[in-house]
Amino acid sequence: MKVILTKKVPSLGNIGEVANVSQGFGRNFLFPNGLAVLADESDKKQLENEKRRLAKKAEEVRGHALVLKKHIDDISLELVRKVGPNGRLFGMVTTAELSKFLEEKGVHVEKRLITVSSPIKALGNYKASVKLFSDVEGTFKIKVVMDPEQAKEIKEREAEAIKAKAKKKSEKPVEETNEEKAPLTEEERLRAEAEKIIS
Repeated sequence: MKVILTKKVPSLGNIGEVANVSQGFGRNFLFPNGLAVLADESDKKQLENEKRRLAKKAEEVRGHALVLKKHIDDISLELVRKVGPNGRLFGMVTTAELSKFLEEKGVHVEKRLITVSSPIKALGNYKASVKLFSDVEGTFKIKVVMDPEQAKEIKEREAEAIKAKAKKKSEKPVEETNEEKAPLTEEERLRAEAEKIIS
């Protein structure tokens, strides 16, 4: 069954496109929800009017998408995250989180429309794109930085480690007391001689 989409349907296409669907999908889902109309030969005149109306609607949606693209292209998100000892994030930044951050910036975008160039699992700079219309795609920047409190803790631990190392070097080793040593066994004597020969 051929139908003309009256709204954007993710699995089929954009407004005004002709799609071939099963009868059950068309009658049970698309028609009742107002997502499509039947592309029937007997209603050719009505079909042409519908196509013109949908073309106007598609152009309006495309114009709105272009305005939104300009706004998205100017966005740069800075995300503060805690990291593990190897520099990797605890968890991953998901498209759902990015969608929430974009909404805070005044842009409402569904998470399924966001595509990240590479998985965000470590600190650094990333780019993500948002598919707004079939030929309109906005791109925004993401910068993932370490949590300032965690950075402060790490610096304090490093400073303590340096102090401890300096303190250890400054301390002189305790001189061994001249206690009588137990006589070496045959095996210990041979091992000591082997070490002298090797070194």
